[in-house]
Amino acid sequence: MLSIGFSVHDMARIRFALSCLWEVVASLRVLADPAGHAVHLPWVARVRPALAAAGFRPGSPDRWLTRLVPPVGRIPDFLNPPPATLTADLAAELAALRATPAEVVRGDLAVLDAADRRALRDLYDDPATGLDRLADEVEEYWRLAVAPYWPRIRTLLEAEVFQRARRLTEDGAEGLLNDLHQRVRWEDDTLSITHRFCSADTTGHGTGLLLIPSVFVWPSVLSVTCGGSGDRAVAQPQLAYPARGIATLWESGGGGSAALTAVLGRTRAALLAALESPLSTTELARHAGLSPGGISQQLGMLRAAGLVTTHRAGHAVLNTRTPVAEALLSAAGS
Repeated sequence: MLSIGFSVHDMARIRFALSCLWEVVASLRVLADPAGHAVHLPWVARVRPALAAAGFRPGSPDRWLTRLVPPVGRIPDFLNPPPATLTADLAAELAALRATPAEVVRGDLAVLDAADRRALRDLYDDPATGLDRLADEVEEYWRLAVAPYWPRIRTLLEAEVFQRARRLTEDGAEGLLNDLHQRVRWEDDTLSITHRFCSADTTGHGTGLLLIPSVFVWPSVLSVTCGGSGDRAVAQPQLAYPARGIATLWESGGGGSAALTAVLGRTRAALLAALESPLSTTELARHAGLSPGGISQQLGMLRAAGLVTTHRAGHAVLNTRTPVAEALLSAAGS
């Protein structure tokens, strides 16, 4: 059990972020143990041949990335520097990874077993050069395994942040944190996270908590407590938790039932099916593979029929299914 005591300052600084590096790290664990992440088996089947050809196999002696992310146990914290903004940016995260102080790299490598430490001796001896090589490996892995699916993943994660932020507004920090995952519990000013391989009591540094929804972390959670010294002592603790809706992430998506498609048309039926969470027109366009202008026209028809409503959330205009649409989808078996 990992327990983090939070002050009022910490609770006031809870924020969300999306992270490409968290998806890289978590997806490597999926590849190492597909049976434990059954919902992602379609993705594993699609990407494994190309990854194997490139040498990204669990425990590969030629790829530091697979050595740094064992199938179980601790992962070096420096692989997941805290994202600076809500928008996921692989280049910015890799720049932060490359800038990791040498003493942090060497300290974090101590969590690995003896065989992995020997395989990573060059990274230990020369962290600056080693981090450049590691960042190049991350970029290659991302291109093969995640980038082809990133628009769909990002849409799901952005919808998750919208829903959770609304929960925070309605129910406060306690309601939000106690609804994230069965392994996460907020009680008596303490956040408790059940980890199989980690047990510690620590205290926040007034820097808050960074909540990172993730696709590949399912069905568990991962965390970085950043309880060390120097710059590490003031970094935000991070909690990567499973986003909702991932059960349908890898479905081909026929766009609703045949009956509903016959009534509404394929595109409009698919848009209604996609609106499980509020989405912007741009997100729907990425999901459907159409232009934003074309999506706007289809949404206009759905609004006129009383099946979709729109509302503004900050700078974004989000589309939501109406109760009439929910009933229609339920009756059609979508």
